[in-house]
Amino acid sequence: MKYLPLNPEIFIQNRKRFVERMEKNSIAIFNSNDELPTNGDQLFKFKQNSDLFWLTGIEQEDTMLVLFPDNPDPKYREVLVLVRPNELKEKWDGHRLRAHEGTSISGIKTILWLDSLEAMLQTWIHLADTIYLNTNENDRKANWVPVRDYRYAEIMKQRYPLHQYKRSARILKDLRGIKTALEVDVLQKAIDITDNTFRRLLKFIRPGVMEYEIEAEIYHSFLMQRATGPGYGSIIASGDRARTLHYVENNQECKEGELLLMDFGAEYGYYNADLTRTVPVSGKFSRRQKTVYNACLHLHHYAASILKPGISIVDYTEKIGDEATVIFQKIGLLKKSDVKNEDPENRAYRKYLYHGISHHLGIDVHDLGTRTEPIRAGMLFTIEPGIYIEEEQMGVRIENNFWVTRNGNKDLMKNIPITVEEIEALMKR
Repeated sequence: MKYLPLNPEIFIQNRKRFVERMEKNSIAIFNSNDELPTNGDQLFKFKQNSDLFWLTGIEQEDTMLVLFPDNPDPKYREVLVLVRPNELKEKWDGHRLRAHEGTSISGIKTILWLDSLEAMLQTWIHLADTIYLNTNENDRKANWVPVRDYRYAEIMKQRYPLHQYKRSARILKDLRGIKTALEVDVLQKAIDITDNTFRRLLKFIRPGVMEYEIEAEIYHSFLMQRATGPGYGSIIASGDRARTLHYVENNQECKEGELLLMDFGAEYGYYNADLTRTVPVSGKFSRRQKTVYNACLHLHHYAASILKPGISIVDYTEKIGDEATVIFQKIGLLKKSDVKNEDPENRAYRKYLYHGISHHLGIDVHDLGTRTEPIRAGMLFTIEPGIYIEEEQMGVRIENNFWVTRNGNKDLMKNIPITVEEIEALMKR
């Protein structure tokens, strides 16, 4: 890992929160992700299962976690399972964690090697009534590959058919949606790295620069600051390409007079920042660009003013839609007749703002959390309104990350330049 060691109290707290939600006399088992092949003898870069990392802080492949709070032997109430270090394999693939290192990272005192787990696990399961198993229940999941969690669930059900089974994901979806202060500290580090990178870019961007050159500067800056790298594929979209929400080709020239939309964020300690800024390639907004940008910034501030405990995502989005309808009329995008005759299921403002305003953020860029229940204190969201105008070949989006508090929210990106004046001043410099 490139990042500095995280506070193990993060993972100690997370496990405690999970165990408090387990049924009496139950055992929970978590697996690491698979190592997945690309082509030939190559593998994709390994990425740990987000739930397992959230509970342990362990990045290494072939890791397991066993939680059995009612185990008669207190030593085995939480067990971290690691692959046994192998001298020959380490010559090829590098260092593997020793027991004391696993304890230092996770705060778990009992470490077992994977090749010695099976007999002990069977004994523990025979003592338990309920088995918690984990699967990916992110609502946006699009992967149908039968990954390890699903294969393991099938094996366990065949081997222990008379036990009661529960879904860990039901608990984790609720818990991971509420960030502890220790988690936010790590995410703030990812944000600070992203802030430094954005300021660096404002001095680099100019007419004639290629989108991929800007992407390269982002990657360089992230690595220089101990980030793992980008938390997701950076979007560097100049001109009309900014209207494509997930534009990642990043292979065109940034031209004089265009706006440049940049959506990027650093990953640090597996936690992700998610920033979007739209800047003038030439260093100065035109009058029309400034009008549209400030309209988007108004929506951003309005969204921040209503993001607080008690409101639902549905109501929150609807209120922002109401405000966008007013603003879009003021800047000449909508007529009164457009609004009067709009389809309630496809409102008029959606022509120019066709995505959601906020999503949960954390270990996953689109993190776990409720999309139907009221927002609660501790949740962490992006706020990212946009205005996309096909007729003017222009796209603007502004995004910051907010931690919801009891009475409102805290803008974790408040120090990152956001106004027209701030951006122009830094680009001029």
